[in-house]
Amino acid sequence: MSGGVIEATGLTKTFGKRRAVDDVTLTVPAGTCFGFLGPNGAGKTTMIRMMLGLARPTAGSISVRGHLIGDQTEQALASVGGIVEEPAFYPYMTGRQNLEAWAALIDGAAPRIPALLERVKLAGRGDEKVGGYSLGMKQRLALARALLCDPELLVLDEPTNGLDPAGMAEFRDLVRELVDAENRTVFISSHLLGEVEKMCDYIAIIDHGSVAMEGSVRELIAAGETGIEIDCDDPAKARELLAGIPGVRGLVAAGDKLRIDTDPTREAAIEINKRLVEVGIGVAGISKTEQSLEQRYLEITAGSTP
Repeated sequence: MSGGVIEATGLTKTFGKRRAVDDVTLTVPAGTCFGFLGPNGAGKTTMIRMMLGLARPTAGSISVRGHLIGDQTEQALASVGGIVEEPAFYPYMTGRQNLEAWAALIDGAAPRIPALLERVKLAGRGDEKVGGYSLGMKQRLALARALLCDPELLVLDEPTNGLDPAGMAEFRDLVRELVDAENRTVFISSHLLGEVEKMCDYIAIIDHGSVAMEGSVRELIAAGETGIEIDCDDPAKARELLAGIPGVRGLVAAGDKLRIDTDPTREAAIEINKRLVEVGIGVAGISKTEQSLEQRYLEITAGSTP
């Protein structure tokens, strides 16, 4: 993953004796959705603030779009849109007026406002005052604002706060459209692990200020524990029978299912099915199981809250 849109090298930020970000080296590939995960207080927002030039690193460096933050911040952020922490707007102005005020600072942005309001599902509410908006509506307006500059890179800190399930599904589809159809890069910090698993191509997990794991979503899940789940008519009897097979371990009967913590090879599944059928146990199905991103996250961070 070399030549990324974001490149952090030895990035460190201290507050007194506390290291909020500790020697982070990270690469975000272009044209991908990159998830940044970690417990509360792990350093996610501090990392994002340094990425956007809002905080100065104590040590190390970070470049965005090939430009070093600090020496070339203006060039680095020329095509970057972002949402950091809770979005702030003028409550006495309408959503459209808020976007117009922001667009006045960006060449050629004003004509994009109607399409952006449509895109974030606020076309029918754009002329209402933001003071009456829900948190979810403000989040969608913030996304429209972030897109005003037609960004190459979007940096989003907890962008789905306040969205209902339908809103989160729409947001997920929009992010994938930005990445797949428009070849933009989206860097997203979120505590909704299920959504990140569906949305992101790559992730990094930060814990106590350091990157605990980085890679593609599929690679991180595949590196976790796998097993076999058997749907049968007598899980308790099946558990007793299979306990004697070499290499079969971690048998747990739950309801109509028997879960086995073992290598789910084709040969293992065939042998298990053969033994069950031989003693008259009805087998409805045998399937491979793998840890979810949430399970991998909890394993890596020892159960810390994202």
